[in-house]
This record gives sequence, C-alpha cells and structure tokens, in this order.
Amino acid sequence: MIDEKVKKTADFYDEIAPARPAWRRRNAYYYDYLSRLMRFLIPRGSKVLALGCGTGELLASVEPGRGIGVDVSTGMVEQARGLHAGNDALSFEAGDAHSWQGERDFDYIIMADVIGDLADVWATLRNARELLSNDGLVVISYFNALWEPVLRLGEKFGWKMPQQEQNWLGQADIRNLLFLNGFEMVNEGEGLLFPRDVPVLSTLFNRFLARLPIIRHLCLSTHVVARKVSLPEPASEPSVTVLVPCRNERGNVRPAIERIPDMGPHTEILFVDGNSNDGTVEEIEAVIEENRGKRDIKLLHQVPPGSEDGAGHGKMLKLGKGDAVRKGFQAAEGELLMILDADLTVPPEELPMFYRAIVDDRGRFINGTRLIYPMEKDAMRFLNKIANRLFGLLFTWLLGQRLKDTLCGTKVLYKRDYLRIAENRSYFGDFDPFGDFDLLFGAAKLNQKIVEVPVHYAERTYGDIKIERFKHGLLLIKMSAIALQKLKLRL
Repeated sequence: MIDEKVKKTADFYDEIAPARPAWRRRNAYYYDYLSRLMRFLIPRGSKVLALGCGTGELLASVEPGRGIGVDVSTGMVEQARGLHAGNDALSFEAGDAHSWQGERDFDYIIMADVIGDLADVWATLRNARELLSNDGLVVISYFNALWEPVLRLGEKFGWKMPQQEQNWLGQADIRNLLFLNGFEMVNEGEGLLFPRDVPVLSTLFNRFLARLPIIRHLCLSTHVVARKVSLPEPASEPSVTVLVPCRNERGNVRPAIERIPDMGPHTEILFVDGNSNDGTVEEIEAVIEENRGKRDIKLLHQVPPGSEDGAGHGKMLKLGKGDAVRKGFQAAEGELLMILDADLTVPPEELPMFYRAIVDDRGRFINGTRLIYPMEKDAMRFLNKIANRLFGLLFTWLLGQRLKDTLCGTKVLYKRDYLRIAENRSYFGDFDPFGDFDLLFGAAKLNQKIVEVPVHYAERTYGDIKIERFKHGLLLIKMSAIALQKLKLRL
C-alpha cells in the first residue's frame, strides 16, 4: 500500500513539474509568505534538509550553509538542479521522504506543505529523527483543514496548483505524530487569512486580523516547530501476543500469518474463534501444523467444542468480539497485548508502530485511528465516518483524553494493565459486546495515558462485515450514557 502510494505521488508530480515555476509565479504572494516564515524560523548558515523540496526555491531562500533537497519526483529534482546550478551550497536528490538516507546531523528539516502527500507520516518523522542532530528541529507547514473546500475550488478554476487527495491533518494530529516519534513542541502558529496580494486589504487581514484570538484559527497556513528529544531506553523489549478474534474469516487466516511481523523477543499469535462454520477453524489448525517450530500460533475456541444444541449449532453464537478479547487476553502469554481484527482492514504491517509507541513510553494504552489517511473507496461507509467522528468528539470529552476513532479495532496495552482493568470491570459493568469501550473506559478510569496511532484502512477482501450500523449505533449511545454517569456525574 505504501509503495503504491509513493509511486503514484512520484508520477503525479513528475507530470506537474514542468509547470511548477508558473504555478509559483501565479501564487507568488503565498510562496513569499512561506519564504519569510522559514527565514524567520531558520538562522542563515544552518545545515538544512528539505523533504519534498519541489523545485528548491524555499530551501534556497533560507540561505543554508549546507542545504540538501529531496523530492520523490525526479522531474522536480531536475527542475531544482537547473534553477540553482550556480549555488554550491545546495544539492538536490530524488528520494522517498519515508526512507531517504544520506547525510546526517542536520540542524533543521523543512517539510513545507508535503505532509498531506505522505503515504506514512509516522515513518517519515521517524526517519527525520534519525537524520537530525541531537538537538535538531523539524519545521512543518501545512494547510488548515478548514480551507479544504476553498482549495479544491481553486484547483477546479485553475487558481491553484493541483494536488492529490490529501491526508488533511489538523494541528492536533501533527502534534500527536511528533510526540509519538520523540519530538517536543517549540513553536506553532498560523498565517495568511487572505492569501492574495491586494493593496491595503492584504495588510489589514494578514498583519492585523490574522493575529486576533479565534480569527487566527481561520488562517490558511499553519506551522509547527519541534525539537528532537531523547526517548527512554527500555530495560528490556517486551514479548507480544497478537490476538486475532475471528468468525468466518477462513480466507484471511493465511494472509494474517504471513503479514503479522515478529516483534520483541517473542511473538505469540492467538486466534480466538467465535463458532465459525466456513472452515476457519480447520484453516487455523492447518497453519498451526505447517508453522510448528517456526512460529508460535495458537487457537482458542470462544465456544467450547462439543457445546452444540440438538440442531448441531453452537449454543453461544453471538457472544461478540468483546467476549473473545477478554478470553484471549486472559489466556495470552505475551507481556504486551495487541488486538488485530481478522478482516485485515488495518494492515498487520503497521503493528510495529504500536509496539514502538508503548515501548518508547509515549502512552500506556495505544489506540489506532483510521481517520487520518484517505481510505480505500468502500472501506468505511459515509454514515459510519460521520458517526465515528461524532463519537470521537463525545468520548474525548467523556474520558478527558483526546480520541479521534473510538471503534478502531487495533489496540495495544501491557497485560499487567489489562489485568488491572479486568479487576475494576465491575465499576462499569459487563456491558460492551465490542470490547473497545470496556478497555477504553477502564484505561481512562485507571488514569492510563491514551495515545492514538494513525493507521491505513483498506477494504475487506474476504467475508462479511459484522457491524450493524443502526443497532450498534444505539448500543454506542447506551455506552456513552454509561460513561457519562460513571465518569462525569459521579463527582
């Protein structure tokens, strides 16, 4: 998925590259603002790396003692080399911001209006961290998400350079990603309430009104400056149990085994089957036998074998994912517990991000969020997206910690913390058929820091969706009422 996105981005900007200088001239007022901002933030003579450098004008404007521009588009890099051929302080290379490795110990890394194009912002910031000096800084500018409709309209009428579908991260999302990767915020701000050069009007809006409280949050451009800080060295790397609750997911069993990476000193993969009737159990048993001595794969039956009624059906058909999670966590042998939904709509390859977040002590409960990156076409229905965002706002208020996606199935916590949550379950009651809220409420009640990790979200390729929108929507409302009573109205 990531490689495909990178190639798509490279092809897109290769096509635009010849027209890039013309677009800069057409929107000179905006690009002049960015240059002034970067010159203000970055001292002349610094060693600077520009990721997503385009044609290099912004990098040149800060007058670095040593400046390297990297762009995924070879067309942009060729343009940059031609435009700055006489500047010996600058060099330009084609490369992927997620993984580029060249010189190190940069004083500053610039990421100007590039974060929305990145296939994986987490990986890019992780890579940037390795390229900075010990106290180096990253400077990120990006568009305010409130301007998305205006910018799309500008593209339609030819006022603005075309862009791909963007990630549209808010300031809080960027701050969270920087925190996850070992950066501390130094500075942030907004600018350009009126991004056109109109005498008097531009000065009034951008020099005065754009500085006012509340109004400043309506500006087009936002920026953050963050400093690289030391991450704690763990005493030891914890072992892992990846719990895969499943029911009628036969076609996803082998892909799950193939794609779940090894993490820590030992990785246990524990399938908890909820009375499947499509051959899921037989497929799991087959892969266990095939991987004997190679990988630690186990099967736990949510419905004990042999507990059938007279018709040959399990008595316990719909205990739900929550029951599977509780039984699986209780049986898990790993120190760190991970949930991976068997539909594989969240890529198993992204589990190491969760591992690093908790081992780096970024939080004690790591929750996935699917609402950062663009989704595949049919991955989530429109009403589900709206409901997820609304419930995210509601639960942020109820729990007193920021949550964007309460129903992402991928969650990670230490087993010792889970056992504390289980001990205190009676406070809220055994109310949650999904398992997500039982864990979230319990973690919040125990004052565990909840942190979200952005994940990509893909379409299901096998099996049926288990969510019933309206029925489960009513359950979510009921659970919200429980949280309100237990967390807000008790005091």
